[in-house]
Amino acid sequence: MGSESGTAGEYRQSRFRTPPGATEVLLVRHGESEPAHPDRPFPLVDGQGDPGLAPEGREQAERVGLRLATEPIDAIYVSTLRRTSQTAAPLAARVGLTPVVEPALREVHLGEWEGGLFRRMVAEGHPTARRMSAEERWDVIPGAEPAAAFSDRVRKALGNLAAAHPDQRLVVVAHGGVIAEALAAATGSRPFAFLGADNASVSHLVLTDTRWILRRFNDTAHLAATFSTTAALPT
Repeated sequence: MGSESGTAGEYRQSRFRTPPGATEVLLVRHGESEPAHPDRPFPLVDGQGDPGLAPEGREQAERVGLRLATEPIDAIYVSTLRRTSQTAAPLAARVGLTPVVEPALREVHLGEWEGGLFRRMVAEGHPTARRMSAEERWDVIPGAEPAAAFSDRVRKALGNLAAAHPDQRLVVVAHGGVIAEALAAATGSRPFAFLGADNASVSHLVLTDTRWILRRFNDTAHLAATFSTTAALPT
């Protein structure tokens, strides 16, 4: 617990101050994406499902854009998957920044369950989906990205952004699995402990050379309670 000097002989609790040289990262989960249909798989980009935003997701993107437009923002980053760039677009237009595509921010690769099949398997309680939740590993899915490789990818991606932006604030529009992995890295938690970020929610990390500090998780104050979400799904 921090403290600061007040009057003589008095030491008050102090508020958090971002350390010099640190990078603030506002992690935004993309808005709600289009529903999956068994007879219409999502198009693939580099082997990963690439649905666009649903109408609800577009409204969520507008709301998060309004929320963050008053923040001091130095750069916006998105993944290669269009739901992130579509979510970032309203904010980018308001603050006059062009989002930068960072491929390493893409969602965890779901192997044979890409294209929308993952949602069906989870909804139907497939044994592998239940095992995935119990073991907190994506790579129990056939052909999915290995857990260690995914963790390393996310850590390196955010570490590289921090190194490129000392003393700046970034908005990173990413995916549920990526956000969960980043927050697990910051806190030393179980892998799926933070697998619950709502669509268009904001989480807040402060990255320094020596540690990552979690300041906020799943802030949805800007969203109407009537919006549906897919909090448990990474895609």
